Amino acid sequence: MSEQLVFDSRYSWLRLAVTLAIATIGNVGMWSVIVIMPSVQTEFGVSRADSSLPYTLTMLGFGLGNLLIGRAVDRFGVTTALIGASLLSGAGYLAASVSSSILILAIVHFVIGLGSAACFGPLIADISLWFQRKRGIAVAVAASGNYLSGAIWPMVLAGVLSENGWRAVCVVLAVIVTVLLIPLALLLRRRVPEASLTAAANISLANRAASGFSPRSLAWLLGFAGLGCCVAMSMPQVHIVALCIDRGFGPVAGVEMLSLMLLGGVASRLISGLIADQLGGVLTLLLGSVLQMLALFLYLPAGGLVSLYVVSLVFGLAQGGIVPAYALIVREYMPAREAGARVGFVIMATILGMALGGWMSGWIHDLTGSYQLAFINGIIWNALNIAIMLFILTRTLRSRRGITATA
Repeated sequence: MSEQLVFDSRYSWLRLAVTLAIATIGNVGMWSVIVIMPSVQTEFGVSRADSSLPYTLTMLGFGLGNLLIGRAVDRFGVTTALIGASLLSGAGYLAASVSSSILILAIVHFVIGLGSAACFGPLIADISLWFQRKRGIAVAVAASGNYLSGAIWPMVLAGVLSENGWRAVCVVLAVIVTVLLIPLALLLRRRVPEASLTAAANISLANRAASGFSPRSLAWLLGFAGLGCCVAMSMPQVHIVALCIDRGFGPVAGVEMLSLMLLGGVASRLISGLIADQLGGVLTLLLGSVLQMLALFLYLPAGGLVSLYVVSLVFGLAQGGIVPAYALIVREYMPAREAGARVGFVIMATILGMALGGWMSGWIHDLTGSYQLAFINGIIWNALNIAIMLFILTRTLRSRRGITATA
């Protein structure tokens, strides 16, 4: 097999199943911090914005980790990166369990985010190398591990939180990420054959020539687009538990809404993957971004418990396919040998958007006493994303028409 193309092979699908398991376990870092946020605020007696700092630092570490670990995957392979990252995350959770202040907890969560990043962008980049015809659905399945993690773990950890407190949650996670991830990582030791890399490079070169963008300029455009869409995306995902507490519905309702939102996101990612295999990454991303903005508008009048459940599900169904589409665009237009670094850069930008949006929403809440303006802020950032994607689409179509006319 080492000298043959491995696109869409039986091994590719087996590798995808292992990748999904790793992603579902390893992405817990960016969701556990949301679950413990209200308890942390109460224990340390800080503001809503300050209690969001551990989340913000988690996402900053997560974003940087996608870039750095993505580069490491290109050079050393995904298994080495995953083992190192799982050990780093485990040590971070143990340190979090004994943190004495919100600042120390936030710094420790930066380390946790750094390690957790190995289970998102780098995994997506790796699995994209093993598929060609079904790359859209494969990337969507791998990316769904992030949302499955968010749908499953908050519900599981809520019981630990209610009985033993947030510090016990951190200890439990320290054990989980080390004991489970390392054996799974060893199953991904096989590297992509050179023949497959060469074939993928030829396809991306043709697409890049037709698009009119250099890899660097397209990466920066996608980065700014990712920043905008994820500032918007972060408002419901980060603050839905706190929003439910503010309105007297309690944290359990918020956790259930978050899980419902993320389960909807899993369905959205799978559907978007199928769409992307037909329409490509750019149109898929644009469609998801428009639907996300419409869902954000629905949050503005939603005030009751039932309406929040419904809108949270709609939001999840609307936006789940957005982030995987960035990885697809990178793989459609950029060299396969740079997949880890290029996907890592764009994913880093989306995570920075989540970090910025999570903090901004808490800050706006502290200023105004509600989340209404925070939702409006998200809608404005979402519009920026749509504008950039329309520019990329129109520029690409214009360049391709020009190439056709001169042929």
